[in-house]
Amino acid sequence: MEKILVIEDDDAIKLELKRLLESSNYRVEILEDFDNSLDIMLLSDADLILLDINIPNLNGESLLKEFRKKSNKPVIMVTSLVSDITEAISMSYGADDYITKPYNSNILLLRIGAVLRRVNKTTDFLKFKDLTINISKGIIKKGDIEIILTKNEMIIFSYLVSNQNRIVSRDELMTALWNNDEYINDNALTVNISRLRTKLKEIGLEDAIDTRKGMGYILS
Repeated sequence: MEKILVIEDDDAIKLELKRLLESSNYRVEILEDFDNSLDIMLLSDADLILLDINIPNLNGESLLKEFRKKSNKPVIMVTSLVSDITEAISMSYGADDYITKPYNSNILLLRIGAVLRRVNKTTDFLKFKDLTINISKGIIKKGDIEIILTKNEMIIFSYLVSNQNRIVSRDELMTALWNNDEYINDNALTVNISRLRTKLKEIGLEDAIDTRKGMGYILS
């Protein structure tokens, strides 16, 4: 699970972000000591930082500028200031992205996913049971048998494999598809999962994707 450090002084927003991120399978660290913000940012093992521009005793843009002198860890700026100048300054100081309040939860998750995807180059290969999954080529291999998946089927299957020890919700799968610039509706997701099941059945894994009613899917 990737970890996100939240630097935000509004208690209600902090709680909202914590719930949103944890429900999307991120670990969350909340900064509480604003007097030592820079040191905490540098010492944190977070994979990404959500940084509010307006924080106590310090301007978020100035904090980002100092942080960038010592770290390349990805930072998304969060602010209630809707201004091209503010955005330009934030990006020039080294922000990886920028989002304004009130933010759309899905858009925020998409931005986080996109930044992490750029930073963390995921491997082209995954393993599940006796399968080898070549993500870049869209191929599942079992011994000498190869099955070709569509882009959407591969996104769904690789996400399930990467999270095979837990139930994955339909919303998560939709977000994973959106993160890869593949917009599909709820019915199309059902069709893609059905086709994926059919292909897995061809190589002896007809019960690999288990449906948990009202919750989502898990690999078995």
